[in-house]
Amino acid sequence: MADEFDETPRPAAKPADVGGIAGEQLRAIIDRIERLEEEKKALSEDIKDVYSEAKGNGFDTRIIRRIISLRKRDRAELDEEETMLQVYMRALGMLPDIDEE
Repeated sequence: MADEFDETPRPAAKPADVGGIAGEQLRAIIDRIERLEEEKKALSEDIKDVYSEAKGNGFDTRIIRRIISLRKRDRAELDEEETMLQVYMRALGMLPDIDEE
């Protein structure tokens, strides 16, 4: 009895159109996604290597990740977040009141 997960190469059957789904188009889409996933994995490994290099050169990778995250965001959004952070910190007594400065 053949294993249902047998990975023995078989000639690829030409996809059929079934239930209104174009088999060739579906296969092409799936093939593209699989190739992109492979590229994404390779890029992720490259990024990991760069972080390792940075760490090896004495940089704090946690801070580098934070900077990269901040650079992706809109300046106005960052300014608003910083303002709210200061307001909350003042309310908690973590920063001096503006009037006291």
